[in-house]
Amino acid sequence: MHNLHLLLNRLADAGVDFVVVGGFAGVIHGSALVTQDVDVCAVLSAENVAKIRTALADINPVHRQTPRVLSFLTHPAPGQPLVNLYLKTDRGAIDILSSILGVGGYERLRQQAVRMPLFGRTVSVISLEDLITAKEAVGREKDLLAVKELRAIAAKRAEKTSSPDKEL
Repeated sequence: MHNLHLLLNRLADAGVDFVVVGGFAGVIHGSALVTQDVDVCAVLSAENVAKIRTALADINPVHRQTPRVLSFLTHPAPGQPLVNLYLKTDRGAIDILSSILGVGGYERLRQQAVRMPLFGRTVSVISLEDLITAKEAVGREKDLLAVKELRAIAAKRAEKTSSPDKEL
């Protein structure tokens, strides 16, 4: 998983409120599918964007979806409204989204998110149910494959919570 956890640690240390979503959230929930980036949902307010810039400043964040290389540290100008960020850094790729297809915006995700220990921090992670809904809404082949595995994980969890431990 490269250094993807370092990206999350940097955001957490900078005080950015976020919810881990996407493939990395699937891994946290127990998926065996590998991901090449980190996806988070966050409010992209001027204050949060400034915190994100500080968190990533020394690892060369650049926009991935522009025809030429643009540094996130200078583009867009401070205060310019943003919806989503697709960044590449020296530590890996990170997508910072303001909403998740099929589920909703940051506040909605945050309400249903689960707090989980991860790499020495406690972070908010999209709930398993919301992750399944989001991946179904995206509908790509790789997401639908992940849905099958995530449903199996959800079923196994439900089975564990519904059957009391038997004494020997």
